[in-house]
Amino acid sequence: MKLALSNTKGDAVGEIEVRDDVFGQPMREAVIHQVMVGQLANRRQGTAKTKTRAQVSGGGAKPRPQKGTGRARQGSIRSPQWKGGGIVFGPVPRSYRHRTTKRMRRLSLVTTLSGAVRDGRLLVVDEIALEQPRTSEMARILKALNVGASVLLVADGAAPDVMRCARNIPRVRMMPSRTLNTLDLLSYRTIVMTVDAVRNAETLWGGRLVRKAAAESATTEPEASEAPQTEEG
Repeated sequence: MKLALSNTKGDAVGEIEVRDDVFGQPMREAVIHQVMVGQLANRRQGTAKTKTRAQVSGGGAKPRPQKGTGRARQGSIRSPQWKGGGIVFGPVPRSYRHRTTKRMRRLSLVTTLSGAVRDGRLLVVDEIALEQPRTSEMARILKALNVGASVLLVADGAAPDVMRCARNIPRVRMMPSRTLNTLDLLSYRTIVMTVDAVRNAETLWGGRLVRKAAAESATTEPEASEAPQTEEG
């Protein structure tokens, strides 16, 4: 498939041929949802902690006699029904780690990229270069591209000055293509990618997924099968 190619002035300069297995995949909402749940769960620290009645200090003495006062019997002022008492079934430190397979993360990523292409949220530019390393210059480029206020900038091959200038603009995030993920792709309205970023994404996630162990065994099997021949007699 082909995508429109623009320059930093917002003018169309042609088209770019991209791989269908990265930018032309059908929507898979279930996979995207599961990967997003995993990403959000892995961000949680899991350090919330409350004290039970056994961990709250004080409350050693019985607050009032068992009988004769006409009030309910109480054994400790650190019981859960008392102010300052322990918490029943409160949170304790735990791991919210959610494991998603590499194949699922990859499928979710290419599906999200393909959805951005169909929705018109993906813009490909030839390169991003600044005449002067200023935030106003970067803002001028984004305004010329007409990308709106929420932009994910994937500018592989750009100078370090581009990143320093882009990070000063609110609701604009810049990241390399190798760190792209489903949550970031869905968190921004417009995705701007350079040609280098598109090619790197195709190299990383295009084609058939081959596990490293299987690839290593495939390369060593022919060598092992060739046994040395010995002369008899």
